[in-house]
Amino acid sequence: MEKRDVLIIAYYFPPMGLSGVQRTLKFVKYLPEYGWRPIVLTTGDIPFYAYDETLLKELEDKDIKIYRTPAKNNKKNNKARNFPSRTVQKLGSMLLQTIYQPDSKVKWKGPALKLADQIIKENDIQAVFATAPPFTDFLIAEEIRKKYNLPYVIDYRDAWIDNEFHFYATPFHKLYSIGLERQVLSKASKAFVITRNTKEKIISRYRMLSHEDVMILPHGYDKDDFVKHKSVEPDPKKFVITHSGVFQDSRTPKYFLEAVAKLIKTNKEAREKIQLRFIGVMRKNHIKLIKKYGLKNNTILTGYLNHSDAVRNLKESDLLWLMQFDNVRSPGKLYEYFGARKPILACLPEGEMRNLAMESKAAIAADPRNVTEIKNALNSCFKLWKLKNLPRPSEDFVEKYDRQKLTGILSRELGLTAEY
Repeated sequence: MEKRDVLIIAYYFPPMGLSGVQRTLKFVKYLPEYGWRPIVLTTGDIPFYAYDETLLKELEDKDIKIYRTPAKNNKKNNKARNFPSRTVQKLGSMLLQTIYQPDSKVKWKGPALKLADQIIKENDIQAVFATAPPFTDFLIAEEIRKKYNLPYVIDYRDAWIDNEFHFYATPFHKLYSIGLERQVLSKASKAFVITRNTKEKIISRYRMLSHEDVMILPHGYDKDDFVKHKSVEPDPKKFVITHSGVFQDSRTPKYFLEAVAKLIKTNKEAREKIQLRFIGVMRKNHIKLIKKYGLKNNTILTGYLNHSDAVRNLKESDLLWLMQFDNVRSPGKLYEYFGARKPILACLPEGEMRNLAMESKAAIAADPRNVTEIKNALNSCFKLWKLKNLPRPSEDFVEKYDRQKLTGILSRELGLTAEY
């Protein structure tokens, strides 16, 4: 069967690392199985917080093309940047969001559109898929539609207007962004979102949309990532609790670390058995918290790992810890935790993500800022571990988030878009 070409617009793409690239990477990996040839339009060498060269190996020997915009001044800039402090990150974000709309990547729009002209000339593009953030990607898709009459779908990895971490310097800034989002949604063939909450907010704001115009397509996990570590088991002598990923924005391990400190202060066995693992980039002030609570001897900081090594660490763990204070974002790590088939300590507020974790039947929940609740949850998990009775998610539940199957849903919608 001859494949149809789909243009994938993704500012963030491997060899960039971190969680923001995983969803797009896996769609690109599996779309060829459903009769599509992904043509990726992405960035060239730019500074970023982490790189994972192994991710591109997943696309080898597949019918995929990757086009990259030229690096600034034609210089290689693919060196990892230091992760900034929360204050520096917040102030920098406020400044950039005051100057640039919809985001600081709007300067990429020109080079991306120029490269898009070349891509469309060289390939028979049938549909366009744009993923955000950055929401500049959506604007690029709309410009391509106007110029070439190519239909497009958009993919919200995070909310746009309703994202509480977005800064609007004036009411005009917010109204301008609402206007941009309305224009994109009115022309898109379909909008994909991660959660029902995001879908409902979009539909309530933009009355021209029907429920069929916005589709929930959740994050997932890739079976291939776990097959190679199928035989990996935790060390039976240690109770390993692992967190994977970056503590972005206001997130902090403070309350969790304080809870662990209180538990091991009153439980000698827990002090000897508990091992904390933090996979990923850590802020300096968070590392200081580990020392502050006397947990240095109980903690391993792996630093940033390539994705395969990160998955191996999940498999080596007894309990996987997730924490966030808001209900705005849908953390990709939760779905990877499902794929690891491990019990989860879900330090989440009441809401959709907490409900999803509990639906797995393998999670114990606690308020993310309630030290006593977290300590009690940890103590319960420790007791279950000693009894070799920690819960596991059911296979039926886990299978719903297989990225290969989710890509099949995307493929079907792209087909409808291309035929429209």
